[in-house]
Amino acid sequence: MFMITPTRRMALAALAAVSLAGPLTAAHADVTPPDALIKQVSTEVIDTLKADKAIQAGDVSKIITLVDNKVMPHVNFQRMTASAVGRNWRSASPEQQQKLQAEFKILLVRTYAGALTQVRDQVVALKPYRAAPTDTEVVVRTEIKGKGEPIQLDYRLEKADAGWKIYDVNVLGVWLVEQYKSSFAQEIGTVGIDGLIAKLAEKNKAAAAPAKS
Repeated sequence: MFMITPTRRMALAALAAVSLAGPLTAAHADVTPPDALIKQVSTEVIDTLKADKAIQAGDVSKIITLVDNKVMPHVNFQRMTASAVGRNWRSASPEQQQKLQAEFKILLVRTYAGALTQVRDQVVALKPYRAAPTDTEVVVRTEIKGKGEPIQLDYRLEKADAGWKIYDVNVLGVWLVEQYKSSFAQEIGTVGIDGLIAKLAEKNKAAAAPAKS
């Protein structure tokens, strides 16, 4: 309902998020260029995924913990949620904005976590990076190389006090926030902001429920 994409694209979106994971000190994040940051931490995290037998075996709870602890701190969720909700964000109350952000985060965490089990032998290659040292918003372009043709993954990042933060990902030519923006607008037009929140909560609850044997 909320992300109309093929399963393969969802998997690649997960890998895109993983590419920004990894613990860094604030000082390090402040001085590391965004392209070098992505290359460094993506390689580290993908190597960790390859070596983690529990993740490779499909331990969903461990995957969710990995995504939540290592990936999400590098995402500007307020900006991402506001962009996905679009013009309706300004008419939402602070409480509604908080609920939207919380449910949107759960949606993305579970989407990414569900696809991480597909990570096997991929490696990250950066395309030529062009930006001025004074730029506060940049695009870093990469390719995920493994079996088959290389996959395009681009990142929009902004420079914040705590370092560089991602606020959108381009997977196979499609910016993910734009996809959510279209479906969210349809939901809000039909059931309003509270209705969208309820739909997201319902979807997240269903995803968290154990599968029936």
